[in-house]
Amino acid sequence: MGADPGLFTPASVTWQLHGDPMMWVAGVRALYLQALHPRAVRGVMENSDFRRDAWGRLMRTANFVGTTTYGTTESAERAGARIRKIHSMLAATDPDTGERYGVDEPELLLWVHCAEIDSYLHVVRRSGFPLTDAQADRYIAEHRTSARLVGLDPAAAPGDQEELAAYFEKVRPHLGAGADARAVDDFLLRPPTHPLLIPAREVLWRRVAQLAYAALPPYAHELYGRPAPRAAVVTRRLRATGTLLRCVPARLRWQLPPKHILRAMARLGPDARPAPYKAGR
Repeated sequence: MGADPGLFTPASVTWQLHGDPMMWVAGVRALYLQALHPRAVRGVMENSDFRRDAWGRLMRTANFVGTTTYGTTESAERAGARIRKIHSMLAATDPDTGERYGVDEPELLLWVHCAEIDSYLHVVRRSGFPLTDAQADRYIAEHRTSARLVGLDPAAAPGDQEELAAYFEKVRPHLGAGADARAVDDFLLRPPTHPLLIPAREVLWRRVAQLAYAALPPYAHELYGRPAPRAAVVTRRLRATGTLLRCVPARLRWQLPPKHILRAMARLGPDARPAPYKAGR
């Protein structure tokens, strides 16, 4: 019997795209975007210690994405079950009405899902990862699987670029940059760090955060009240960053814990290696 390829398999667009180093910038963009939903960000504020555990939170998110993308079916389903259980026990207070609500409300899960998928696709593709519109649609459709893992009805999640754009158009009137969103903005620009690492934060991390912010849609810049460079400038910076990061040998990049891609290749063989040119297969 062959080894278990997991939920997405090496034949998926997801398998190829999630191996790209620009996923880190995309993840920060997703945080900026998610913070614009008042109820979603309130749930984070009341139920996590992200200010003191920024790196841990980022790594847990990366581990979940890596497990569900490159892990076995069993490990992906187990990760999804763990997320659903945690969310089922958490609640928050609406900042406007005072209403208590569960953070696993379908509306909130859908917002988080769409903000992530849009950010991953937008940043990686805009930075030079070659995808046709048909392949981009296929990527979005594949993530109805990840929507199911976090507790959504897969049919409720967008299945292509048109449906994703329509979703954001529908939800835009409900977005805003209140005190919670501004706290996230400030945190992403200046995360707490050891005094000796502050110079590195200013030189490296702030550039990542600024690039992720610049890659947001114009309405997000308006809500945050901070301008961004012209779209053409942002695209050039994304492409330059993507080109630079892709010069780092993939085998070296994939050595970072928890080594999901290397473990998947060991399980399935060298043909499972992610690569942009495989996205069109």
